[in-house]
Amino acid sequence: MPENGLRFIVLILFFLLMSLAAVAQEDLSQAVLPVGSFSAGSLAGWKNKSFQGETSCRLITDGQINVLKAESHAAASGLFFEQRIDLNKTPVMNWRWRVEQPLTGLNEQTKLGDDFAARVYVVVSGGLIFWNTKAINYVWANTTPKGKIWPNPFAGDHAMMVAVRSASDKTGQWFSEKRNVRENFKRLTGEDIHYIDAGALMTDTDNSSGQAVAYYGDIFFTAE
Repeated sequence: MPENGLRFIVLILFFLLMSLAAVAQEDLSQAVLPVGSFSAGSLAGWKNKSFQGETSCRLITDGQINVLKAESHAAASGLFFEQRIDLNKTPVMNWRWRVEQPLTGLNEQTKLGDDFAARVYVVVSGGLIFWNTKAINYVWANTTPKGKIWPNPFAGDHAMMVAVRSASDKTGQWFSEKRNVRENFKRLTGEDIHYIDAGALMTDTDNSSGQAVAYYGDIFFTAE
């Protein structure tokens, strides 16, 4: 083969490999979608929302890792992000959390007991038809056993509660969680939800006038 022809083939192979690498890198970047990069010392994209008083939310160092500390004294406020997330590509929400102690003596299926040391939730906006808004709350339950599912006492089945952890789990210990949000919406609402529009985290004790301290690690979405 002439030298010029060989060089041409090598050049084509080089550009082909570069293109494949770029596609692989793009797929990798799309496979992980960060929404809470607390370990990077950032609260970018997160806004405060107060319902009753103010829960203190600030970044601290836990060991050598930055995490978010939330401390509530008879208050209910949290941080939320607004971002349209494609559940066809990244349906699985991942997060870490720990609590210093769960709340006690509360009936969480009632309005007076609707307080949690820690909760992470996702929201599907109903737009102008606000009553079509749907949410799933993943909570660190107090007296409700782990795995229990129930409608929120304020919002009914528009906001379903899922006890991911409960008082039977160790306090002061980090737990890593992952939940397939799309599958959960199918199971809990009967609808195949393709996008969520927002998410939030909250440590709230307003209804019981109690106290709670929780810590949250990074929150991100993945393909599986």
